[in-house]
Amino acid sequence: MTGSDAVDLGFARVDIAREARQGLPEVIYGTGKTAAEIASIAQTLLRHNTGPVLATRVDASTAASVLDAVGNGTYDAQARLLVWRPAAPVGFTVVVAAAGTADQPVAHEAAAVATAAGLTVTTVTDVGVAGLHRLLAEQDRLRAADTVIVVAGMEGALASAIGGLVACPVVAVPTSTGYGAGLEGITALLAMHASCAAGITVVNIDSGFGAAMAAFRLSRVAR
Repeated sequence: MTGSDAVDLGFARVDIAREARQGLPEVIYGTGKTAAEIASIAQTLLRHNTGPVLATRVDASTAASVLDAVGNGTYDAQARLLVWRPAAPVGFTVVVAAAGTADQPVAHEAAAVATAAGLTVTTVTDVGVAGLHRLLAEQDRLRAADTVIVVAGMEGALASAIGGLVACPVVAVPTSTGYGAGLEGITALLAMHASCAAGITVVNIDSGFGAAMAAFRLSRVAR
């Protein structure tokens, strides 16, 4: 990265060339940042880029202060996501499949980020393998997608089940939901990595954002 690729704000060096390299401006990770810091980074990205500007993992109080400072943005409380200038749809379809209601916050983050990036998102909820008939009832919708994002905690088996049903890329998100032996998502993470459904992509625990970015990269290749 050259000096012209970054803007030094003192507390952060903002990568203003990421949109040119990857098709989407740098995304702000809100946790640990003050409202003033988020606002300053967002303003810099908005000034130097043309695409959507996002800030993830932002609580409601901080989001309100940021929007007061920056304006013209929206806040999704369930996804904890701030968005400015969402992208127009690019014609790439994603189904976000959540195993249970407890997985919804992560699934919502995945759906909201993917939508802001220009992907067309449908969400399928409560299709965990404990009630396999609920999943099988959604086969046609899953198979019609360009990519499926699977969000599941407990033993993470939903990723293998969907991986065996569809031909499109599957991005699996282990969540930290579950009882003691779930190890706050480690069990689901390892199960997804060890899946017998070949070719599944696995992202970090509770990273709906990471799954959405994987889908966005796939959309870029498809286009």
